[in-house]
Amino acid sequence: MPQTTVNPLFIQVIVALVLLLLVTSSLLTFSQSTDTELNELLAIDDELESQGDVAAKAGKPSEEANILRKAQRFVIELSNENTGKVVDGNVYVMVLGYTPWCDRSAELMPRFAEAATVLREMIIDGDGGGDVVMAKLDAERYPKAASRIGIKGYPTLLLFVNGSSQPYRGGFTTEEIVLWIRKKTGAPTIRLDSIASGKEFLAKHHEFVVGFFRNYEAHEYVEFRKAGVNDNAIQFVETDNIDVAEFLFPNISHGTNNFIGLVKNEAEKFLAFDETFEEEKILKFVDLNKYPLISTMTELNSANIYASAIKLQVFVIAKFDDFNRLRDLLQDMAMQYKTKVMFIYVDVADDNIAKPFLTLFGIEANQSTDPIVIAFNGNIGSKYMLESDVTKSNIDEFCSRLFQGTIAPYFNSEKIPDDNKKKIVEKVVGKTFDSLVLGDSENVFLEVYTHWCIDCKSTTKKVLKLSKYFKDHANLKFARIDASLNEHPKLKINAYPTLLFYPKGDKSNPISVDKKSSLKDMIELIKKLLNPEENDLTEDQNGKDEL
Repeated sequence: MPQTTVNPLFIQVIVALVLLLLVTSSLLTFSQSTDTELNELLAIDDELESQGDVAAKAGKPSEEANILRKAQRFVIELSNENTGKVVDGNVYVMVLGYTPWCDRSAELMPRFAEAATVLREMIIDGDGGGDVVMAKLDAERYPKAASRIGIKGYPTLLLFVNGSSQPYRGGFTTEEIVLWIRKKTGAPTIRLDSIASGKEFLAKHHEFVVGFFRNYEAHEYVEFRKAGVNDNAIQFVETDNIDVAEFLFPNISHGTNNFIGLVKNEAEKFLAFDETFEEEKILKFVDLNKYPLISTMTELNSANIYASAIKLQVFVIAKFDDFNRLRDLLQDMAMQYKTKVMFIYVDVADDNIAKPFLTLFGIEANQSTDPIVIAFNGNIGSKYMLESDVTKSNIDEFCSRLFQGTIAPYFNSEKIPDDNKKKIVEKVVGKTFDSLVLGDSENVFLEVYTHWCIDCKSTTKKVLKLSKYFKDHANLKFARIDASLNEHPKLKINAYPTLLFYPKGDKSNPISVDKKSSLKDMIELIKKLLNPEENDLTEDQNGKDEL
């Protein structure tokens, strides 16, 4: 059977949590539709809405169901027959690849349909919705079409521009989907020219980047516009009217020629950009400052959190009431380490979000009654845990050491067994790896396994037989460690089971033993690895039938 392989630690973190994400939704607008056709669609909608009102009074489907059904009409259903024509025959096509049995697809579909409706209404209102066709493809029903356009997983979102695909990089709410599509189809910024338009904008947007420019031909404006195109997550708005700019971002100096500010929907509401107007610097400013002081992790925003430029991340896993009691303290910490350390709250009651973290740190879900503070350094792939009480001074020290790089990484470990010496194969845990393997004066033959590994069972039987064969040898002992529950910085294993021989004279360079070797070959190898004076095994031993 093939070996079971696993990824390194931090990749496990990312994969475990990214699997929780809901991918996103999209919208439909027909590139060949004329104003007449749009007006006809409007007339049909008005008629259906009036019919829906009658149906509602009669106790028929809910308003949400009617809205979804209406929205789905603006999403083309692709098949083997029409996929090529739709994708190649339009400038912009947003495709959702899904399967009926996929829960993530089911959760994404309503947002995709809602985004299609929003974009369509923007076109009708003259608000620059973009000439985008929204389409969906049942990849299981039409595998040929799915293969043709590059859909390999579910759900998948792809934007086709003149027949060439781009992966979706935006957020996962209806608003974020609409924003991303508008940015990629010609509307990276919104231009405002009056207080009235500013009020209308504020009614719809609570987080945005505002740019004031007296001259739209200036180099500073060009860089701002480029940043608006390449940012995937936040709306950019521009104006050459200082009164509008001050309405959106108070206290702008009336003498300034160019200004950029970030507006957020929280206590730290207004942040001014104070560097040179270059696309890269503007994007970095937005990326470092766009998150709340404390983000609440959900299935919709987890990908964005992991993709953040802030690679030092502190997670507080707690019940909501416990987190509320810590909120002020954590906000003070977040202000202190703003743009350097990201703070994230995980609701322990949300099993889909909390369980991967708890599992990664070897914590049973029913053990996590008190708040837990953990952290990751995405630059080096290390994880950390606050192992003392969750108090202001302890959190302060934890964050300070994390930022300074002086905190010791956290490694999982089972409890130290009480009756270990009585066993012919000793059990090693994370906390005893140094003393029982690296610090032991004997040669050590170590089996590294996991409880979920199928191949490990047959290898364990071989190791037990080897230990019985060599049981009278004074300078050799056998041990085993469950790598799914125990970690150590000097035990880097990528496949299970793994067999390692640690020579007593050089524990820093263990020798790998092929698990596929026969029992006889393993015995011969171990004899060769032992020192010559330790290799004086009698012919009687060679004939033992303990095997």
